[in-house]
Amino acid sequence: MRFLPALLVALLLAACATPPKEAEPVVEVAPEPVKEETPKLKNSTLKYLAGRNLKPQPTRPLNVKSRCTHKDAIGTQTRLDLLVKEAEVKTFAAQVTMKDYGTCHFDLKEFEQVQKLPQPLLRHKKAAGCTVRMWEQGRNVTIAFNSCPTSCEGKAFDYLWPVVVDARNGRCH
Repeated sequence: MRFLPALLVALLLAACATPPKEAEPVVEVAPEPVKEETPKLKNSTLKYLAGRNLKPQPTRPLNVKSRCTHKDAIGTQTRLDLLVKEAEVKTFAAQVTMKDYGTCHFDLKEFEQVQKLPQPLLRHKKAAGCTVRMWEQGRNVTIAFNSCPTSCEGKAFDYLWPVVVDARNGRCH
C-alpha cells in the first residue's frame, strides 16, 4: 500500500499528459489566380471610351476620286483634284486660299509617294519634312498637310486645315 499513493500520482500525471503529436501531412495550397484589374483611367476622355465597343478602322488600300471646289463660312476656298487607286496616288493637286492670309499650292509632281499602307504618304522632293498624308475615316477621306510652309504664301500655312472629302460622291467639306 505504500505504493498506492505513488501509483495514484503517477496515474493522475499520466492522465494529464498529452500524447506526442503525429507529423501533420503537408498540404500544398494552390496559388490563387491573379485577378486582372482594369487600369484606373485618369483622363475623362479615356473613361468615356473605356465602356464602348470600339473597333479599329480596317487597313485596306485607299480608293477615292474627287474633283471639287468648296468655300466655307469664313471664306476659305478649296480646290482639289485627287485620284487614288489601290493606295497609289495617281493625281493630286490642291489649292487652298485662306481669306486675308494667302494661298497654299500642292502638286503631285513636287512630291514622291513613300508609303501606301496603312495610309498613302507623300513627301516633298525639296522641302525637308513636308508631307501629305491621306486616310479614310468612315465615309470621309482626310488629306492633311504637315510642315509645308514653303508651299504657301506668307503665313498661310499657319491657318491651313486638312481637306476632307466625301469618298462616296467626291465632294469637299
